[in-house]
Amino acid sequence: MLTSPAPVHRARTLADALAWRATHPHATVLAGGTDLMVFLELGSANPTSVLDLWGCTELRGISEDGRTLGALTTWTDMVRHPALPVALRDCARTVGAPQIQNRGTIGGNIVNASPAGDSLPMWLVTDATFELASVRGVRQVPASAFWLGYRKTALAPDELLVRVHLHPHAGDRLHYRKVGTRLAQAISKVVLGGRLRIEGGIVTEARVALGSVAPTPIRAHHVEAALLGKPVDPAAAAAVADDIAPIDDIRSTAAYRRTVSANVIRAWLEGEAAA
Repeated sequence: MLTSPAPVHRARTLADALAWRATHPHATVLAGGTDLMVFLELGSANPTSVLDLWGCTELRGISEDGRTLGALTTWTDMVRHPALPVALRDCARTVGAPQIQNRGTIGGNIVNASPAGDSLPMWLVTDATFELASVRGVRQVPASAFWLGYRKTALAPDELLVRVHLHPHAGDRLHYRKVGTRLAQAISKVVLGGRLRIEGGIVTEARVALGSVAPTPIRAHHVEAALLGKPVDPAAAAAVADDIAPIDDIRSTAAYRRTVSANVIRAWLEGEAAA
């Protein structure tokens, strides 16, 4: 039985949540709770107070054009939204079982800042910006500047993540791949997000991002540089060796992650070269 003596403030509006956050900057924020409940069960979380955002309907939903997602958007919401890129919907399908997809939120996944977070490489390759709000105002932070270290983010103590903004470009090719013990319901060993812009047969823009291979999700800048200015070259995958710093842990080994990272990038690029 999951229990905690911490008092819970159940916000019903964003204004209420921000006002309470301003006076309780050290409170634990609860979105869907799919991570927090596990941490409580393991004894690794011992909150002094909890801010429950689940009732803040302003933070729900995806815009009709798929460019703006509320922080309380669930994985099920993503799977069902026809305007989102297929790769993002594929990503959402890998996050746990249907029960987790119905309750887990993109905001929780982003702010939890696990290097194994299933969605994080996709926000990097789509050049997403995160809208952060407090009683002091609103600011936009690019995904590339949000994760500062292991489970450390650019959020100020009084801020909440409220929206994710995507900046799609017609014709860009997006790709997602998760490698784990199972397709879903397993923490990732390697996560790949990719985006290519190809004009006249030449790669003019490349984004390659990986999770579970460094303290934060990262861009594979060496791979990106190897792709630019030429037709899609699967051999560029080898450059990932200069981009990642995996570790041995209970889920996998560093050697495995290095090999798999190169393999999944190469497989993606081979598919794009043959398209």
